[in-house]
Amino acid sequence: MKEGLLTDRQKEVLRYRRQGLTQQQIADIISTSKANVCTVEKSAMENIQRARETLEFMYTLDATHLCTVHAGSDLLEVAPLIYQEAEKLGIKVKYDTISLLTRMRETIPQRLKARQVRDDISVYINKEGEIYFG
Repeated sequence: MKEGLLTDRQKEVLRYRRQGLTQQQIADIISTSKANVCTVEKSAMENIQRARETLEFMYTLDATHLCTVHAGSDLLEVAPLIYQEAEKLGIKVKYDTISLLTRMRETIPQRLKARQVRDDISVYINKEGEIYFG
């Protein structure tokens, strides 16, 4: 039975990449082509992204929709919007501005470009002030 969302090969490639090795160096070590390492790494990253999206969905089940950040918004305007909307619900956000923006960059990097929001982002909050992005 397969455990987890990553194959052993994907885990191996990601471990080597984390150590700073290039795709060519990894290919040499595991006796395959650079193109294969690229494919394995890409598949692993897609699996990880799907897992993140699934977890975010699960977390939002116990949360309330707080607001929607619209595409084209300046990232620096997002935190004040979130704090303002949370205050209306009487919930204190668990993060300071820097931590909140860092969380966004880590959980939904594909929806951000520099300081601009690329796609609409639904923001959710639970009773403890934890923020989730959908």
